[in-house]
Amino acid sequence: MVKIAIIGVGNIAETHINAYLKNPNAELYAFCDINEKRLKAMGEKYGVERLYTNKDEMLKDPDIDAVSVCTWNSEHAPCTIAALNAGKHVLCEKPMATSVEEAKAMKEAAEKNGKLLMIGFVRRFGNDMSILNDFKKADFFGDVYYSKATYLRRNGNPGGWFGDKSRSAGGPLIDLGVHVIDFVRYFLGNPKVVSVYGATFQKLFDRKNLKTPKSYVAASATDNDICDVEDLATALVRFDNGSVLSIEASFSLNIKTEKGDIEFFGTKGGAKLSPELELYSEANGYMTNMDLCAETALSFDGLFENEINHYVDCVMNGTDCMSPAKDGIDIMEILMAIYESARTGHEVVLN
Repeated sequence: MVKIAIIGVGNIAETHINAYLKNPNAELYAFCDINEKRLKAMGEKYGVERLYTNKDEMLKDPDIDAVSVCTWNSEHAPCTIAALNAGKHVLCEKPMATSVEEAKAMKEAAEKNGKLLMIGFVRRFGNDMSILNDFKKADFFGDVYYSKATYLRRNGNPGGWFGDKSRSAGGPLIDLGVHVIDFVRYFLGNPKVVSVYGATFQKLFDRKNLKTPKSYVAASATDNDICDVEDLATALVRFDNGSVLSIEASFSLNIKTEKGDIEFFGTKGGAKLSPELELYSEANGYMTNMDLCAETALSFDGLFENEINHYVDCVMNGTDCMSPAKDGIDIMEILMAIYESARTGHEVVLN
């Protein structure tokens, strides 16, 4: 059995916890959170008796094999590095860190201690990614030269730490955009990024004036939450293979409905996830649209289980990790370059 500790037992932690509970090779062993009330409630809910408010005290336990880091973003690096230095394997939620420098330090700690550091790019484990890859392997798309990804909320700033830049390092780009940027890049085969041009806007903030309920609310949200992050981010990302990605992500935006579309445009065929998969091509001189006799929209039923099962398998059997630390660093470089481009108003070229 792999004995698992969870650092940070807020909303996202429950997806990890429930996935571990379904894995016959994993044992929920200990919880840690600075919020003692929530910590005790989660311990009671899941029958975990080893409860800590200090991560360093918890990590002294030699029986802990592996850790899930589910804290707010600014604690990802400190908690991950502490766990690795204590001889534990780590699955760290996305985004990997709040800076490229932190991300690199995390990878170095993993290598120094000979432990696995996996990054929580859960969309890699979805059924939609699997189906797209099936068509890619069959050369349905040809050369995918342009992609578009949107993750837009109308009134979806969750509050809590999500809107506090000192803890989150940013708004919808680093919280939501990270998912679809990684999805596109992973599907394309993880090409190297050569340049980005980005813009961010802080116009609507967290819309405290609205009587309409928010679509997302953080576990730690209060009426007095700080909001100093962007409410909309947009960028063009150019890869070394000539492909370009257009990205839009928002917490607050005056649109009719929220959307999360991903589109791919290739020389032989195209695709759109919205949320069902649509495929476009040509045959016998005619344009064709393809409907699949399968469930193609992203299913959250089993999504995190796939990720956690892979993590446990990597820890137990040394299986090659699908979401290694190197990929986390690459995504951090993209995110930070977009923020830098937005700050300066100029393109950022990456080496």
